[in-house]
Amino acid sequence: MIDLTISDDIAEIVLNAPSKLNALDAEDLAELSEAYREAENAEVRALVLRGEGRGFCAGRDISSVDPAHDDVEGYLGHRATALFRQIAAFSAPTFAAVHGACLGVGLGLAIASDVVYVAEDAKIGSPFANLGATLDSGGHALFYERLGAHRTLDLIYTGEMMSGAEAVTAGLFSRSVPAEELVDFTMQRVRKVSQGATQAYLVSKALVGQLRDERAGLWDSMAAESAEQARLCSTADYAEGFSAFQEKRKPRFTGE
Repeated sequence: MIDLTISDDIAEIVLNAPSKLNALDAEDLAELSEAYREAENAEVRALVLRGEGRGFCAGRDISSVDPAHDDVEGYLGHRATALFRQIAAFSAPTFAAVHGACLGVGLGLAIASDVVYVAEDAKIGSPFANLGATLDSGGHALFYERLGAHRTLDLIYTGEMMSGAEAVTAGLFSRSVPAEELVDFTMQRVRKVSQGATQAYLVSKALVGQLRDERAGLWDSMAAESAEQARLCSTADYAEGFSAFQEKRKPRFTGE
């Protein structure tokens, strides 16, 4: 179900259950968590998550769920949320390549990733009212912050899907590209980032996290930037970057 490949400081995690649009049950979440753990232990410098088949991830696998005995809090409140936090805290830049359906937990996986590239015809939204359920996995926060209350509730009430191109235009994700170009487009950028100044990237990741999660103000964020810049002075990549600039050559970063 979950395939992990590590090569040239890049981890590629593939959701590989195309017959069910890569929907995830509790065991799948545990397997996915272990894949991220293995990648982190391997000290990769970039990671990409994608789905095999017609869609990225259609959300939770409910094919065998009995509503009368459904442990929703255990699945969403504990297992899924713990996984999202693990992804968000991953110690290298993370990317998601999203095509087809990106719903529920699938949307949560994208939200937790640092950079999200989507196919122009990807499907993003909240069809869960048809199940008597609601949007989950961080969808309310993402939609409200980027779309406002009216558009968010419009999507939820009607079950209307946004295309990948529409989602990017609305500011939900990074960039949209034709579906047939998505994987190559993503991997090209992942390879470039994997050879970059990893410690500097992680500083920006943490600073953006403060702005998002702690609502840091301008001056607090500016102070944090200054402190982190001072800390980066002692890294090998900082020294290499300055040397390369002064010597008019391309830097050779090691991520240290």
